[in-house]
Amino acid sequence: MKKEDKRAIVEQLGSEISSYAHFYLADIGGLNAAQTSDLRRLCNKENIKLIVVKNTLLKLALENASVDFSELYGTLKGETSLMLSDSGNAPAKVIKSFSKTNKKPVLKAAYVEESFYIGENQLETLISIKSKFELIADVIALLQSPAKNVVSALQSGGTTIHGVLKTLSER
Repeated sequence: MKKEDKRAIVEQLGSEISSYAHFYLADIGGLNAAQTSDLRRLCNKENIKLIVVKNTLLKLALENASVDFSELYGTLKGETSLMLSDSGNAPAKVIKSFSKTNKKPVLKAAYVEESFYIGENQLETLISIKSKFELIADVIALLQSPAKNVVSALQSGGTTIHGVLKTLSER
């Protein structure tokens, strides 16, 4: 491969990584063509972009990024595929569901919500991760709940008092 081609691939990888909020590094080596197609279909269905990359080119793209991805360099061994997503937990769910029927993909590492998760044992943690927007929505719901209870109690109490007064006036 020519240097110009490598440089173009590195630049393209860098722009892909910077355009998505989260990415996963997974090992999909050993899957046959049909299984790989099934995995790609499942990824497309979940709005995940799956790219099979060379480790050296991916490392160059990560080195050129604005974020320090040096923690991920140790996982760039063997066969690596890049799973890009705007949802933090969607690739983890795809990996788990697809690996029920196949031995692969295997999670190597992930960059989710500005944090690094390294190793296959982090898969369950990544599945349960909530996005910043989901956490904000949960906090707002928790804050609104007591206020709603107070308003509801005041409204029901008001109708009860009104009903009692109305009954007394009719007598």
